[in-house]
Amino acid sequence: MIKQLIFDWGGTIMIDYAFKGPMYLWERVDWVPGVQHALSRLSTQYPLCIATNAPHSGTEEMIKALARVGAKGFFRNFFSSKELGYEKPDPRFFLTIAAKLDVAPEDCLMVGNHYTKDIVGARKAGMKTIYYNEKQLTGPYEQADLVITDMEELADAVSKLSGSVHLAFGSKQ
Repeated sequence: MIKQLIFDWGGTIMIDYAFKGPMYLWERVDWVPGVQHALSRLSTQYPLCIATNAPHSGTEEMIKALARVGAKGFFRNFFSSKELGYEKPDPRFFLTIAAKLDVAPEDCLMVGNHYTKDIVGARKAGMKTIYYNEKQLTGPYEQADLVITDMEELADAVSKLSGSVHLAFGSKQ
C-alpha cells in the first residue's frame, strides 16, 4: 500500500535550467509542465515530500525556490542530501527519509526524472518507483514500476500502481 509519495525536485517538480547557484536565486523558475495539476490531485490522497541532491541548495534554499512557483504548499516534508548525509542513488538516502517519515520503504513511492539516481536507488531501498522519462529515452527501465513521459499521466499512474507493477505509459520501450 502506498502511504507516502517522494518526489525529486529539479527536473521533476521544477524545470532545471542549469543556471549557476541556488535555484531560489535564479532569474527564472518554472513548474515542470503538468506537475502542478498532478500534485493538486495527489496531495488530497497522499502525503507528499520532496528530496534532492541539488549541489547548491540545502533544504531551506529548496523551500524558497518551491515557494517562488507556489509549490511549497503541496509538500509536508523536505529533504536534501546536505542534511541527510547521503546522496542519491545511495539506498541510505531513501531509507533515512522513510525512517524520518516513520513509513516502511515498501510503502513509499519515489517519482523522479533521473533513472539511476532516483529510480535505481529507491528500488534498492525497497521503494516503488515511477520514472518520469520526459526525454522519451529508450532503454530497459527494469527498476521502474512505471514509466511516464508526461506529468499529466502521473496521478493515474499512481492509482494504477496501487494495483499492478511494471507497466509503462507513453514510453518508447
